[in-house]
Amino acid sequence: MKVLKAVAVGGTLVALSFGGASAQDVKEDRRDIREDHRDIREDRRDIRKDTRDIRQDRRDLRQDRRELYQDRKAGDKDAVAQDRKEIRQDRKDLKADTRERRRDVREVKRDRRDLKRDVQEGREAQPK
Repeated sequence: MKVLKAVAVGGTLVALSFGGASAQDVKEDRRDIREDHRDIREDRRDIRKDTRDIRQDRRDLRQDRRELYQDRKAGDKDAVAQDRKEIRQDRKDLKADTRERRRDVREVKRDRRDLKRDVQEGREAQPK
């Protein structure tokens, strides 16, 4: 009788531990999904900021080219040298912002893949 009681109690503990682990897995999956949504929002915000920066850099570059043209036309060699320096800096800024935006787009894609995987794992972990 004691053996049967021990087996029954042990079986109950094992069943409870499996049920608890499943509930814990579901909690972790939900937390992962929330984190993935948050990451995606942050990355999209970064992309919008980078896009604004790129537009501003292009405007600056356009303005500096106009100034270069006007200074060449006026024959001001010092201003032409300064304009060229500003154009080089604007190109460098534009390239850096474009690179940063590309990196953020890759992060969004990676976060979306993670989200999709976490949702799929959550569906598989749910009892049917």
